Amino acid sequence: MKKLLTLTVLIVFAQLAVHAQQPKRPDPQPAPETQENFKLGVAGYTFHKFDLQTTLETLQRCDVHYLCIKDFHLPVASTDEEIAAFHAKCAEYGVKGYAVGPLYMKSKEDVDKYFDYAKRVGVNTIVGVPNYDLLPYVDEKVKEYGFFYAIHLHGPDIDIYQDADEVWEKTKDLDPRIGMCLDIGHDTRNGKDPVADLKKYHSRVFDIHLKDVTGTTKLGYSVEVGRGIIDFPAFVKMMRKVNYTGVISLEHERNMDNPFMGIAESIGYFRAMIVATR
Repeated sequence: MKKLLTLTVLIVFAQLAVHAQQPKRPDPQPAPETQENFKLGVAGYTFHKFDLQTTLETLQRCDVHYLCIKDFHLPVASTDEEIAAFHAKCAEYGVKGYAVGPLYMKSKEDVDKYFDYAKRVGVNTIVGVPNYDLLPYVDEKVKEYGFFYAIHLHGPDIDIYQDADEVWEKTKDLDPRIGMCLDIGHDTRNGKDPVADLKKYHSRVFDIHLKDVTGTTKLGYSVEVGRGIIDFPAFVKMMRKVNYTGVISLEHERNMDNPFMGIAESIGYFRAMIVATR
């Protein structure tokens, strides 16, 4: 019996020694944006048909760590305890909620409500769509709160803030913390060049929505990044040239009942452009 026990112990030690001598398999390389000044995220609207759990699991699988918070995941009426629980849940998956929105503001009461919401959530950026007549009041609130206010442009789909030129014209004389969320897909669908617009207006670009589209008019529609007409190598190079330090967040709007393959494809393509343009 002693001989058998001794033999068993020797076999175990031998196996451990063999394993100890085997070289460690190399880990994957870190996500390429970790070497950039900008960060890659996801806009919450991408998951408007899915709950927070599914959203966070998807971001974790894609190795994405920034989320623009939509109010269907964290309602405006949330208590401080619910907000704390939301952030704790995000942290479990290595995700940070970096901004709130888009939030549509049609009255001063809306402006008050959403600025208070952003403060309670603990972010310093609001992606908003205020009525034109509310811009002076938004200017006051930005001065009061010290937030960045990024107006989301929508191309030809709505009558206000259709492209980067329009946002600039409406905000250039306001507080410099009021600017745009440059949605490069909608900008393109309004006949504009998002590369040129990033160059012109980079000092007022506080958020970017990443997407691709099929055309330069309202007939163009959203597709997986890399399958449309946007020049992504040029766009990545321009982000570096203007030293964009914010988040570029994928807002995937195709096959939204089952967007997951499209999300992964889009993130993978964009990361490939980061590497290919170095």
